Amino acid sequence: MKKNPIILFDGVCNLCNGAVQFIIERDNKQVFRFASLQSEVGQKYMRQAGLSPDKIDTILLVENDKIHDKSTAALRIAKRLDGLWFLMFGFIIVPSFIRNSVYDFIARNRYKWFGKQDSCWMPTPDLKKLFLD
Repeated sequence: MKKNPIILFDGVCNLCNGAVQFIIERDNKQVFRFASLQSEVGQKYMRQAGLSPDKIDTILLVENDKIHDKSTAALRIAKRLDGLWFLMFGFIIVPSFIRNSVYDFIARNRYKWFGKQDSCWMPTPDLKKLFLD
């Protein structure tokens, strides 16, 4: 049985929550599952990836028992979205150190530019089935 890919995100980040909602709207087959990095599920995968549980500055994609982070995760997610978003995956040819430099710049400034919430975003009852925690 094939597992659904899991997207792990910063649950208090407005940019990250907006990205999750963007993904949900373009994932008509409901392929993806979601959990915040702050959750037990998120913390488990962070430890598995060798990341500090306190370092909540990346998006993780767990796909086929492999964990992708930063720009690679974002591009692999875009590849599976409905519409022409799969074209974004073409940027995978850009070396990861360049892609991740841009990603890290945005991640460092995300709270300043987009703000943050006091607690993790709660999905609507209809969307709750897509979340692991």
